[in-house]
Amino acid sequence: MNNQKIMNRGFVILGAILIQLALGAIYAWSVFTPPLKAAGWSSENTQWVFSLGLASFAIFMVFAGKKLTTWGPRTLSWLGGIILGLGYLLAGILGGTNFTALLILIGIVGGMGIGFAYVVPIAVGMRWFPDKKGMITGLAVAGFGFGAMLWVKLAGSWGNLLENLGLSTTFIIYGVAFAIMVMIGGCWMKFPPAGWKPEGFDAQQAEQKNPATVTKNFSSSEMLKKAQFYLIFLTFVFSAGAGLMSIGLMKLYPMQALMESGISETAASAIAGTAMAVFFALANGLGRILWGIISDKIGRKLSIILMTGIQGVTVILFTFMAGNEILLYLGATLIGFNFGGNFALFPTITADTFGAKNVGQNYPFVFLAYGVGGIFGPILGGKMGDLNNFALAFTISGIAVLIGTLLIIFIKKPKN
Repeated sequence: MNNQKIMNRGFVILGAILIQLALGAIYAWSVFTPPLKAAGWSSENTQWVFSLGLASFAIFMVFAGKKLTTWGPRTLSWLGGIILGLGYLLAGILGGTNFTALLILIGIVGGMGIGFAYVVPIAVGMRWFPDKKGMITGLAVAGFGFGAMLWVKLAGSWGNLLENLGLSTTFIIYGVAFAIMVMIGGCWMKFPPAGWKPEGFDAQQAEQKNPATVTKNFSSSEMLKKAQFYLIFLTFVFSAGAGLMSIGLMKLYPMQALMESGISETAASAIAGTAMAVFFALANGLGRILWGIISDKIGRKLSIILMTGIQGVTVILFTFMAGNEILLYLGATLIGFNFGGNFALFPTITADTFGAKNVGQNYPFVFLAYGVGGIFGPILGGKMGDLNNFALAFTISGIAVLIGTLLIIFIKKPKN
C-alpha cells in the first residue's frame, strides 16, 4: 500500500490553509463594528451578528460531520465556500447596514458555510498525518487565525476598502473572494487510500506521548455517554467564550481605555486596530501551529492545562493592560496565541480520547462548545460594554477559563 502512487500529502496542507484563510472571515467582524455603530447600531447589536454566526457555524458543523463520508470532503468544502460567499455577496447587495439582513446573511448563512467547510481539512489532515496529528491540525486551522489579519487589513490600512468603497462593496468583494479560495483549496480535500500509513509511522510511540489515546473508535452516540466528553466540552466553552469575547471587544475596549489615558481618538483607533489585526491575529495563527507541535511533544492534556491556565490569568489582567500601548500589544498577543491553541488541541484530544477514524463525526459535537461560548462570551461583552463596564466582562471570563483548567485535569482514557 505504501508503494502505490498517491497524492503528495503536502497539497493537503496547502488546500487546508487556503480554505481556512477564507473561513477566518468571521474573526474579521470587529473591523465592521465601528462603521455599523456610526450607522446607529448598538454595541450589543454588533455582537449579536457575530454570536449568531458562531452558533450557526457550530450547529451546521455537526450536520457536515454526519455528511462527510457520504458527500465526500471535496463536495462538502465546495458547498461551504459557495454558501459563505453568497451570504456576504447578498449582504452587500442589500445595502450592508440593515440589522436583520446582516443577522441572517452573515450570521446564519455565513456561519452555515463556514460550518460545512471547517471540519473537512481537520478530518482529512488527520488521516494523512497520523504521525503528527497536533502539527497538521494546527497547520490546517492556522489560516483561520491569519485570515482575520488579512481581511481586517484589506478592509482597513492595507486596502482601505471600507474608506474607498464602503461597507456594501466590501461585503461583495469578500463574498466572491471567499467562494473562490474555498473552491480552489477543496480540490485537494480527499482521504488517503484505505490502510495507507506514512513511512516509519509508529502508533505505539505516538500513544506513549498521549496516554489517553484509545485504540477503539467510539461512535458519536458512544462518545456522548462518556464523562470525558463533558469535561472537554465545558473546558472548550469557557476557553472559547473568553477568546471570542476578546475578539469582539479588541477594538472597542482598548480604544476607550487608551482615550481615557489621554490618547487622541485617531491614535487610539490605530493602536487598537494594530492590536487586533496584527498582534492578536498573528499570535492566533501561530498559536494553532505551535500548540499543535507542543502537544505532539508533551501530550494533549498537559498542553490544554498550560494553555488555559495562562489564558485565564491573562484575560483577568487584560483590564490593567488595555490602556497602555505596550501592555495592550502583549495582552493581545497572549490572548490570541492561547485562543488559537484551542483549535489545534481540542480536535486532537477528541481524536486521542475517542478515536481518530471518527473525528470528522465526533469533533463537531465537541465544537458545539465553541457555539455556546460564542453566544455567551460576546453577548456578555456587548452588554457590559453598553453598561460601560468592559473590565467586569474580562474578569468573569478569565475566572471561567481557570475553572476549565481544573476540569481538564480529570480527563482519563475512557473504558470500552
